[in-house]
Amino acid sequence: VVAVTAAMAQGTGLDGFAQSFPDRLFDVGIAEEHAVAMASSLALAGKVPVVAIYSTFLQRAYDQLMINVALQNQHVVLCLDRAGLVGADGPTHHGQFDLSYLRTIPNMKVLAPSNAGELRAALRYAVGCDGPVAVRYPRGSALDAPCAELGYENGEAVKLRDGNDAALLAVGPLVAEALAAAKKLDERGVRASVYDARWVKPVDAAMVRDAASTGHIFTIEDGQVTGGFGSAVLESIADQGLHAQVKRLGLPDSFVEQGETSELHAQLGLDRDSLVQTVLDELG
Repeated sequence: VVAVTAAMAQGTGLDGFAQSFPDRLFDVGIAEEHAVAMASSLALAGKVPVVAIYSTFLQRAYDQLMINVALQNQHVVLCLDRAGLVGADGPTHHGQFDLSYLRTIPNMKVLAPSNAGELRAALRYAVGCDGPVAVRYPRGSALDAPCAELGYENGEAVKLRDGNDAALLAVGPLVAEALAAAKKLDERGVRASVYDARWVKPVDAAMVRDAASTGHIFTIEDGQVTGGFGSAVLESIADQGLHAQVKRLGLPDSFVEQGETSELHAQLGLDRDSLVQTVLDELG
């Protein structure tokens, strides 16, 4: 395993790796395109390159992801730091588009772990699997929660809570908000199931079938709703010939302003109280 970054060794947490393995870290400077292209060459040479880049800056390397990595089905691991909203860093640094643009790339697998335990499990899987794979996670401290006993190699979501009235399908840090919202819904007489989707590409078809049985699906993501996780769920429903009402909740098809992450989530209807109200409004 070798690590690659683009002038962000400290920001992505690779400074500790550099101290322990100085010959296995490559910092290419502010040149994300080169970082991804070089990673594909390292993969061809038999290495397992782990490329740690801020989500928003990986957009610069879309062509290299497509041609150098995915077309050749190279085993390159992408660690997308600062996925979702980043608060004070503002509109240029929000990692709001990665789910949408990575889903368009053939051979790409996209994982969105929800806590520290899940992140460790996702990274272990990513290093050991074949082909290109992206692991995305937000800025800041991760929720210290255990990972599911189910490994990522199964490609399955984890059902965290049972309910027959609605299904909340969430990814990343918003899984915690979905769980909190479901508990509040209990007080209003609504029993909602909650899923930690974990996989955005490919989305777990069995999760979608199970959720559709409630008749009301709510997808919850910290990425742009256009073409993101919710769109993947809708595609799965269509492909499987299922019938359910679907409400997609995520970042709007616009640039999000600067602000504290918690405040922005509340403004965009992604905090637990907003989720509760949305579910109640949709169920009538």
